[in-house]
Amino acid sequence: MWQFDYPWLLLLLPLPWFGYRWLPAYREARSAVRVPFFNAMSRAVDQAPQIAGAQHNIWQLLLNLLVWTLLVVAVARPVWVEKPIERQQPVRDLMLAIDISQSMQTTDFTDASGQRIDRLSAVKHVVQDFIARRKDDRIGLILFGSAAYPQAPLTLDHASLSLLLDDTGIGMAGPDTAIGDAIGLSLKLLDQAHEQEKVLILLTDGNDTSSAIPVPRATAMAAAKGVVIHTIGIGDPDADGEAKVNLAALQSIAKSTGGQYFRAEDRDSLNQVYATLDQLTPHRVQTFSHQPKRDLFWLPVAAAISLMTLYHLLALLASRRHPRSPPREA
Repeated sequence: MWQFDYPWLLLLLPLPWFGYRWLPAYREARSAVRVPFFNAMSRAVDQAPQIAGAQHNIWQLLLNLLVWTLLVVAVARPVWVEKPIERQQPVRDLMLAIDISQSMQTTDFTDASGQRIDRLSAVKHVVQDFIARRKDDRIGLILFGSAAYPQAPLTLDHASLSLLLDDTGIGMAGPDTAIGDAIGLSLKLLDQAHEQEKVLILLTDGNDTSSAIPVPRATAMAAAKGVVIHTIGIGDPDADGEAKVNLAALQSIAKSTGGQYFRAEDRDSLNQVYATLDQLTPHRVQTFSHQPKRDLFWLPVAAAISLMTLYHLLALLASRRHPRSPPREA
């Protein structure tokens, strides 16, 4: 459809009528020879003096009004409004921090066919499904062992994210567990995001043993920045050393940041954890709508110029076809 950007300028349309009705006629003083027998001379040559102006030329008067109307319509800026273009932007950023320390090779999980698999393989399958369901969220991936490393920045390219997750191997980041560093690195990457809602999902099967940033300090920084941390523990709390998961620390991290703590003992419970997280952080997008406009003001301008040109060409042709007759001899 089309519309005017400045429709109030159409109020200028009756302006020529007000000028014609209330303003005095324009008169220009010129030098002239005045003779008392001018009328007699006019009759002698059989010609009458013409009155200047467009008052007695109806066609020129109508042309002037039409040109004025076209110019006012052009100034009111007619535009053609096209169909709206909608763009959706995610309002939440999700960061996944996954433990790939040596203890993740423990084969105490089973796959869909009942075969025993290691913990990381089970996590990969479940996380892949979780990523596939988060089509409208930007997701990043951090892997941590003895240190934390960014595997993928926040991105909507979930296909590439899944490939990077598939290429992850146990022990790539070292045999130990650095939970505090993983939280700190996640905060650094989330600081670069512009969305207000920021969520970190932290999965580990061990105890923090090699972090440069203490877990309580990293947790306090996350709470101050408004980052919600959901923690998932999949290790054995009765194990010894590095393989013993600190459930109390994971519960404290989640509680301090407004998140939730989950315990996953097998693949089914891990799958249920991510299904619960999917409900806790539902899809949310912000829709932006834009309607492109095409200017049409050039159409009335072109029409006005064309009419004026055509009128003057016709007047020129008419004057050449009907030249003024020469004065008769007395």
